[in-house]
Amino acid sequence: MVRTVTSTLTAQVLAPSTVELQVAVAGDRPGTEVLEVTLDGAPVEVTELATDVGGRLHVVRPGAGRLQVSYRAEVHGESAPVTVQPLDRTAYLRPSRYAQSDALAAVAAAELGGAGDPASLVRDVAAWVGGRLAYVPGSSRVTDGAVDTLLAGAGVCRDYAHLTLALLRARDVPARLVSVYAPGLDPMDFHAVVEAMVDGAWYVVDATLLAPRQSLVRIATGRDAADTAFMSSYGGALRLDGMSVTATVDGDLPVDDLDRLVQLG
Repeated sequence: MVRTVTSTLTAQVLAPSTVELQVAVAGDRPGTEVLEVTLDGAPVEVTELATDVGGRLHVVRPGAGRLQVSYRAEVHGESAPVTVQPLDRTAYLRPSRYAQSDALAAVAAAELGGAGDPASLVRDVAAWVGGRLAYVPGSSRVTDGAVDTLLAGAGVCRDYAHLTLALLRARDVPARLVSVYAPGLDPMDFHAVVEAMVDGAWYVVDATLLAPRQSLVRIATGRDAADTAFMSSYGGALRLDGMSVTATVDGDLPVDDLDRLVQLG
């Protein structure tokens, strides 16, 4: 399977800033890849830093002007499944800024306390979140966490992911957020899913059911959306003016069997 992904970001830098980008495919370099960053049409120096789980953070320090980021990659085949690291269980069981598992412990126990093995619990949590929330673009704020989402009963992919994270952690299943390119997603955008630890391996959980899990391409991995934002700005001022994302596969999309555990490849 060949997956082709692109993203374009356009922003106005109002005051010199440090801008961090997480748009590149994680892991080994894909079959072909181009990242271009310009300010008022002139190339900007880019520094690449390694992050968790093969992620790649690109740092630029533009002056004031119009910043444009263009990324394109072809991903050939599937990468090997990510292995569980010694500290993963501890790191991804803790509550985090947007996944307040401690605040939702009573809800998780009452609604999901009857689930048996971890694999069944993962499926039950995904089904519960998918049935509880309505997918409504524009219904949430970027500062909303899992508690806000549960109370609102609606959100977008990151909100589904944060509630899923919080409930899994509250039931002692380590879980983390992954930003991905998602062939089949409609409307097309960056997508957020969850990885849950089951029997010593990481498996994808996506309560939105908006794209087949087998087609997803990892970008960034972390505790929640605070670790995986596609663009962050520090020390200046920046306004995001436009964004476009595409993700396709050659041939037909995979058929997702929701009764199976799937690893992100």
